[in-house]
Amino acid sequence: MHDLPKLTAALLAEARKAGADAADALAVTGNSQGIDIRQGALEQAERSEGGEVGLRVLIGTRQACVSASDISPATLARLAERAVAMAREAPEDPTVGLADPDQLAQAWDIAAFDLCDPTAEPTPADLESAARAVEAAALETPGITQVEASSGWSHREMHLATSGGFSGGYARSSRSLSAVAFTGSGTNMERDWAGEGRIYASDMPSAAEIGALAARRTLERAGSVKPPTGAYPVLFDERIASSLIGHLLQAINGASIARGASWLMDGLGRQILPAGMSITENPHRPRISGSRPFDGEGLPTAPRTIVQDGVLLGWTLDLGTARKLGMTSTANASRGTSAPPSPSTSNIDLTPGTATRADLIRDMGTGLLVTSMIGATINPTTGDYSRGAAGFWVENGELKYPVNECTIAGNLRDMLLRMTAANDAKAHYATRVPSLLVEGLTLAGA
Repeated sequence: MHDLPKLTAALLAEARKAGADAADALAVTGNSQGIDIRQGALEQAERSEGGEVGLRVLIGTRQACVSASDISPATLARLAERAVAMAREAPEDPTVGLADPDQLAQAWDIAAFDLCDPTAEPTPADLESAARAVEAAALETPGITQVEASSGWSHREMHLATSGGFSGGYARSSRSLSAVAFTGSGTNMERDWAGEGRIYASDMPSAAEIGALAARRTLERAGSVKPPTGAYPVLFDERIASSLIGHLLQAINGASIARGASWLMDGLGRQILPAGMSITENPHRPRISGSRPFDGEGLPTAPRTIVQDGVLLGWTLDLGTARKLGMTSTANASRGTSAPPSPSTSNIDLTPGTATRADLIRDMGTGLLVTSMIGATINPTTGDYSRGAAGFWVENGELKYPVNECTIAGNLRDMLLRMTAANDAKAHYATRVPSLLVEGLTLAGA
């Protein structure tokens, strides 16, 4: 492994030597493995090892970003010279700049975040065995004709340093296992999937559970037909309900607000969710993939409330968008090696309801339970919403038959105000959103 703090320090030194007024450097390195099994045969075995560095330099109010995978001293020098030359030709932007020293994170206990499994890296044989086990579990279910199974592992480290005095980094690990099961053939073929991912391998559910769940979901899809057309309540299953909150989070992203391209431009301080429903962000949850002690500009992260009792309290901001809007960064900067920071959220929670998903199905009368969606037409300035969907038709509060090839449509502003939440959010997810019932959507089917 490379010495990432030393590498970022060398990049900053080269940037100063090349004439930069200020700079920040990001170094990333990691290993990953993946095994794919299809129809009982090993379809793909991959392993990647490598690293990358990124440098952002500032000349007055101009900035440029460059990246490279070669970390030799000569390359670092050329990288800095190229970045400075690019910055001198870049347009001026009075909102660019590094954090002030008093804004930077000073200390954190990375061990408390528990982001990296200390156990040994799995062997390719270990990963193949896990993939074959999940495949076998799915195939044990009568009616399943084919299974695609995948098993993966990764370990990554990052380090960020700035000419303003910040230097910090951490490592992450992940383990994943998934299966896609098929039933039927030709135009009558149906498929569904199940998958899990964790930071710690010991927290993973068994391969048998994952394979059996993929098989059960697939068989439930057999015989799907188009539902009727009309206006009906739609229950978004927990598997896909987070997409609704994702559209809201995108609409309050500082980049969208600064561009004037958001259907929630007038939403600050207004009711955008039902009373009693809140959205919070907590980047300090242990053993969760979205957790981090500092953001992509070195600011200390902290839990915050985004929506309280249905009222929108603030935008999601990095330093640049905060300056554009005359506000303060919410420490939500995210970045890669080849681009400047931009705002993004991490661990999100939506207030759960008290009802189970079964309670909402019982109470919705006649409508659609959506378990998967494809494609999306979302108007970012009006909030008009249209997506392809599949799931199950509900009549008199009971699941009747599987449906596919339909479209659900509405307007996000109205949809979010008409939501009822279940209590089935998964505790280990970075985004914890339960099943959501939305009244009065337009359904286009048969």
